[in-house]
Amino acid sequence: MCIERLKAEYPLADCTLDYDHAWQLLVEVRLAAQCTDERVNVVVQDLFAKYPTVAALAAAEPADIEAIVKPCGLGHSKARDISACMRVLHEKYNDGVPDTFDALLALPGVGRKSANLIMGDVFGKPAIVTDTHCIRLCNRIGLVDGVKEPAKVEKELWKIVPGEEGSDFCHRLVHHGRAVCTARTAPYCHDCCLQDICRKNGVTPNPSPAPARAAAV
Repeated sequence: MCIERLKAEYPLADCTLDYDHAWQLLVEVRLAAQCTDERVNVVVQDLFAKYPTVAALAAAEPADIEAIVKPCGLGHSKARDISACMRVLHEKYNDGVPDTFDALLALPGVGRKSANLIMGDVFGKPAIVTDTHCIRLCNRIGLVDGVKEPAKVEKELWKIVPGEEGSDFCHRLVHHGRAVCTARTAPYCHDCCLQDICRKNGVTPNPSPAPARAAAV
């Protein structure tokens, strides 16, 4: 029921990071850690203008990358990871991006959230992206109970969300978390399409289990 209502409320389940190529999304999702997507979208314009290819970014000095991405915060570690990741893509994958979860997870600076985002948005494969919005809303709604660790939330969602819906469902949670079920203000429950099935309002959601599927990526 949550899936269908969010689908009706947010028919466009798109990623809010702007990118043209898979490697750019890898860079952007690393920059988005503790930073807004809006700021990342602005900062990467200069980064990609100066380094328009994987090869160019792989050849760049981390200090030069840091000078550009510093407004996103944690500039030193993010620049280091981006540099290392692009070198692997250049040297091992001929400037491409691997299309398996384990290979993505092995890239420098890439965690489960980033790997799932690439799997779902770029390759159209089953994926669940447990960002802060997803974790907050799943606990408020009642899809999980007091589970804050991203990997554990991901594991629980695989039990109730069909694989083909996972990526879009998580994008819709982001939209809903920004517009209605907010973090820094009281949630706007009176405007919420899930109000009558939300645990926060005294209801215990009872989503139908997802059909059997292969083990989560």
